Amino acid sequence: MAERTKLWIANTMKKLLSRKPIDKIRVTEICKEAEIERPTFYYHFQDKYDLMAWMICQSAYDTDILDLDSAARALDQMKKDIIFYKRAYEDNSQAPMWQYMLEYFVTRYTQLAISITHNDILDPGIKYSIRLYCYGTLGMTREWVLDDNITPARTAAAMMYDAMPESLKIIYFKN
Repeated sequence: MAERTKLWIANTMKKLLSRKPIDKIRVTEICKEAEIERPTFYYHFQDKYDLMAWMICQSAYDTDILDLDSAARALDQMKKDIIFYKRAYEDNSQAPMWQYMLEYFVTRYTQLAISITHNDILDPGIKYSIRLYCYGTLGMTREWVLDDNITPARTAAAMMYDAMPESLKIIYFKN
C-alpha cells in the first residue's frame, strides 16, 4: 500500500512538472492534485526534493549499471520522460537533483566494487575514479538528454562505458 501511495504521489508530481519547474511547485499543490492530506505526503517524503530524488532513484534502481542494453533502455526512458529530467537537471535549489543522482550512483558503484572485490575498504584511487566517472556520466547524460537528438541511446551508453577509467573496468568487467 505504501509503495502504491508513493507511486501515486510521484505520478502527480510528474503531471505538475509538465506544467512548471520544481521550484514553482508547492507540497500543498501536490497534495491537492493527488487528493491526499499533507501528513500522508510527509509520511512518505521529507519534501518535494526528497520526492524527486526518490523518483530518480526508482528509475535508476531498475537499471543494471554494468549492462549496455539495460543502460541504453534507461537512456531511452529518460528521453521519453524528457520533461521530468529537464526539470530535474534545471533545478538549482540548495540541494540540486544532480547531487542526489551523483550520490546515488557513487554509492551504487562503490557498493558494487566492494561486492566484487570482497574488500570492505576501497583504495582512494578507486574511490576517486568512481566519483570522476559518475560526475562525467551524469554530465554527459544531461547533455545527451537535453541537447542530443541524433546519437542513439545504445551508442551514448557505449561511449560512457568506453570512457570508464581502466582501474574500474578491471573491477567491473574482468570476466
